[in-house]
Amino acid sequence: MSFPCKLSVVVPCYNEEGNVSRLYDETLMVMRERGISFEVIFVDDGSTDGTMRQLEAIAGRAHSGVRVVELSRNFGKEAGIYAGLRNASGEYTVIMDGDMQQSPEVVLQMYDWLESHPEDDCVAAVQEKRREGAVISFFKRCFYSVINRAASVEFVAGASDFRMMRRNVVDAVLEVSDYYRFSKGIFSFVGFKTHYMPYEARPRGSGKTKWSFFGLIRYAIDGILGFSTAPLRITTWVGLVLSVLSFLYLVVVVVKKLIYGDPVQGYPTIVSLILLLGGLQLLALGVIGEYLGRTYMEVKHRPVYFQRRVIDSRDMKKTDSADAQSDENTEYNNRE
Repeated sequence: MSFPCKLSVVVPCYNEEGNVSRLYDETLMVMRERGISFEVIFVDDGSTDGTMRQLEAIAGRAHSGVRVVELSRNFGKEAGIYAGLRNASGEYTVIMDGDMQQSPEVVLQMYDWLESHPEDDCVAAVQEKRREGAVISFFKRCFYSVINRAASVEFVAGASDFRMMRRNVVDAVLEVSDYYRFSKGIFSFVGFKTHYMPYEARPRGSGKTKWSFFGLIRYAIDGILGFSTAPLRITTWVGLVLSVLSFLYLVVVVVKKLIYGDPVQGYPTIVSLILLLGGLQLLALGVIGEYLGRTYMEVKHRPVYFQRRVIDSRDMKKTDSADAQSDENTEYNNRE
């Protein structure tokens, strides 16, 4: 099977005005030194700064294939990855962040691994040392511990979306058309043989991270709800245990009344139990509501994203060439 190029580089971008041009120039230099035919697919995920202007300039001056996919609004990084994969056409496809933290040299290491190990279908980069606080690290360890106990697929701690895939893996990922996407889970779900390659992330080029603590919490909840029904099972077991305990407590109260003639007392206890059980019921309804809401959104079959426009450097070169030819013809006719 023939491919338009050897490698597709997918770069989702959101407010990366100060990074995208440097990232492209570095990628171009590294790939040219190795003589690898490649294309870069930049996905602008509704940026509010000058990112789109920078991407238009890159496409205008690019000598290799550059495609800029502008989404109609900010749909989130997961939608950006999905859009990039759908526009990729290379034999291999790698996903990179647009913040300069992931080096093109690591991309070459992934490429060399797949070239020399045909038995592997994917190479995933794993951070050995992370530049983050102790609190974030603690919660991330808790997340991987919880989700690996609850989910039916394995999540490798530290493995990010920074990975290179053969075409068959990309096609499998695109077949998973979930509206609520969690790429780490999708990569594990589709399977295929994956080599985990350690790497060290570089400092961010410019700007600041788009991930807040609560954003990471929401992302973790998406992963757990998307690839496990454990929360539903937990609420079932909690309800069963509380029902048994309530029945035993009822027996104790009746026996004390019949044997010892104790009056019914414990108003504070009753109020506390009502509040506790009411809170647990609302929690259970909330968990059920999350799953029901996601089901409701999935059955609508809404698109994951909408494209506002696509800019292809190859089309721009053809247009420039046609304009130049037209100018030459006009000049020649004027001389005549």
